[in-house]
Amino acid sequence: MVEDWETESMNPNPYVKDRTFVVTGAGGGIGQKIVRILLEQSALVVATDLNLESLKNLQNDLRKYSHNLIIAKHDVTDYNSWREVLSVATSQSISIYGLINSAGYLKPVYISDAKPEDIVNHLDINAKGVMYGSSLFAKYLKKRENGHIINIASLAGVSPIPGIGLYSASKFAVRGFTLALAEELRSFNVKVSCVCPDAVDTGMLDLQLDYKEAAITFSGGPPLSPYYVASEVVDLIGKDTLEILLPGWRGILAKMNNFVPDVGKFLINPFQDRGLKAQEKIKKKKTIK
Repeated sequence: MVEDWETESMNPNPYVKDRTFVVTGAGGGIGQKIVRILLEQSALVVATDLNLESLKNLQNDLRKYSHNLIIAKHDVTDYNSWREVLSVATSQSISIYGLINSAGYLKPVYISDAKPEDIVNHLDINAKGVMYGSSLFAKYLKKRENGHIINIASLAGVSPIPGIGLYSASKFAVRGFTLALAEELRSFNVKVSCVCPDAVDTGMLDLQLDYKEAAITFSGGPPLSPYYVASEVVDLIGKDTLEILLPGWRGILAKMNNFVPDVGKFLINPFQDRGLKAQEKIKKKKTIK
């Protein structure tokens, strides 16, 4: 369901119009909303996803922007696939300004129960994919001395979350990598930012509903709207901001736990209890719908 405020127009970001952006994970969730907002603000968008069918559906939904939208099947874990995407983007008449890494993977599992493929999938998609794309586009943008790379991490990459520890570890990697890359590219006028949202109302959240391991994911109140997160991402373009945490109050808690890890020992049980209740509430709500 579309939120009432979602239909309201954002203030246009002057760094968006008539510029090219590559958005991964565009087949759904946050990535899909980012593509929509960028197109509404007259950007040229190369939307990528492993699921070509979801991209075709997106293309159909946004057919009034067809002259500014290119879709490309893309495996973020494959470096050659990244090179193909860069080739598609650079073949356009408008030079690339931004890369937004929105593709992600999550499977709740206690680390002691994890299978080798669970570890591989989290690190390959969430961390290696971001590193492949960011390093390749960094080389291109560095030569142009202009542009912005935005990597979507998570509050789970600021404060470790038991039950989704593999996801948390992969997002810690994304965050650390992004902050380091930002300093490397600063003198070349290329901005790099990390966006760390709390739970977002997407398919990734739905798949966690039946896992007790993921209870803490639901402990922060109502999930964030993907449109809200996407609008924050688009608003960030062109700004020299290293990191944003969404929502701010959960970000403060995450930072506190990161600064003094022993604090977490006293928060885990109450947050888990709160999360379990919220899980049941959301499941009932979705069942009724």
